[in-house]
Amino acid sequence: MTTATCTFAPPSGPVRGRVDGDVVRATGIPYATAERFAAPVAVADREEPFDATEPAPACPQAHSPFLAEVLGDTLAGLPRDEHCQRLSVTLPLERETGERLPVMVWIHGGSYTTGAGDAPIMDPRPLVAEQRVLVVSVTYRLGLFGYLGSGRDRPANLGLLDQLEALRWVRRNIAAFGGDPDRVTVFGQSAGGDAVAHLMAVPGAESLFRRAILQSPPLGIARGRAAMTAAMAALAETVTAGTPAAEVVTLQSEVEARASSFGLMGRMPFGTQYGHHPLPDEEDVEAAWDRVAPHIDVLVGRTAEEARLYLPGLPVLHRATRVPLLGPVLRRAVVGHVTSAVYSRAVRRFAARHARAGGTAHTYVLTWAAPGNPYGAAHTIDLPLLFGDEDTWAGTGLLAGAAWADVQDHGRRLRRLWADFARGERLADTGCVPGVLRYRSAGARSSPQPASRGAARRPQEPAGTSCAPVRALRRAASRAAATATASRGSTGASPSSRSHRATAR
Repeated sequence: MTTATCTFAPPSGPVRGRVDGDVVRATGIPYATAERFAAPVAVADREEPFDATEPAPACPQAHSPFLAEVLGDTLAGLPRDEHCQRLSVTLPLERETGERLPVMVWIHGGSYTTGAGDAPIMDPRPLVAEQRVLVVSVTYRLGLFGYLGSGRDRPANLGLLDQLEALRWVRRNIAAFGGDPDRVTVFGQSAGGDAVAHLMAVPGAESLFRRAILQSPPLGIARGRAAMTAAMAALAETVTAGTPAAEVVTLQSEVEARASSFGLMGRMPFGTQYGHHPLPDEEDVEAAWDRVAPHIDVLVGRTAEEARLYLPGLPVLHRATRVPLLGPVLRRAVVGHVTSAVYSRAVRRFAARHARAGGTAHTYVLTWAAPGNPYGAAHTIDLPLLFGDEDTWAGTGLLAGAAWADVQDHGRRLRRLWADFARGERLADTGCVPGVLRYRSAGARSSPQPASRGAARRPQEPAGTSCAPVRALRRAASRAAATATASRGSTGASPSSRSHRATAR
């Protein structure tokens, strides 16, 4: 059977995509080139058509058994290549002549160490086909390849620079695919949300996108990382331009171990580095955000139980939370504390500062969860509501207990809200998607008063600068485990096996 193709003629050179049911895909398009540990350079224009029918390769990365249990095989079928500066365009099959669609540029998450723009669980087909938007999925360098540089012999922020080149490509070329370059929304989840925030701090950001959706950005651990980064970078100097990519990935786990003594920050060792191109110094980042606030509308939020995703990674604590009576109380305390420290407080502050600086900002809390699922409304629960299909999410731990028809019903309403925002429709001061999330304008609530004119801002203390909360939680977990052992001789049975109940769409 022959697959129908579509040809586009952007300024960078002709592109041949393919028809895939109710959407058209042009995948794996190069937007930049770069040698290892070098800044990206915009890809040269070409005259011959580029066959955009294969997915973008993922940056080389370690396999995570835990993520595989929660999210499935996220990189199923994707090749690996450190020269991964590619993007994919997905647009509706049926378009009116001259129609200009809202553009949504997706920055994937994964702690800056895992994931890929073309991961099957992040397939934008439902968002594109239902809501008539155009989605650009960006793949960029990760881990040691993209997010750890001393700034001397090795530049920092290479992954962020990749994302900037992708946005410049979109600005120049997206009209040829039916997109509106003046209605670009950048959206990302987790590290992707953190990346969106820091793209906003880059000079000229307002010329590249008009709106931003930050999903679960870990802004509470974005500051005060210099000492941790320096410790990691010192060990990473053993990696050279000639080190095989597989060895780089292996060494990365040793480099990450250097971050283990830095509290909550150490849970996401890699990240953007202030004071290195293209970012301002850490003490100047809020001024940079303030300057762009009047020009970029923001929707920023979190899930109700972000930290619940990480409990299985702390075995003693995880067992303690299953103790009758005491366990649920401990779980709520731990999840609430970590969620607040890493996500909630920083999200509110980011939105309030944006509003004070003359911008439009809304915050949200996403509450949906698969019925009876041990992860609840945890970090990443927004992904199946936006992307993928029944096959890509089948058997994943995150959705165990949910019927696919229910996921689709709730997801369709969330996708509508995201697309309405991208179209430029004004959100009400307060509102909700019943059963999914609630949102409100940052200007609709009381917020801390801005610093008086001429007074220095008091620096925000990052959540990861002290290990005290982590130690306290560990002590609480140990006490709970000891109590359970004394009273029952056990910390509780393992969770029963679960299957994902799916129904026809």
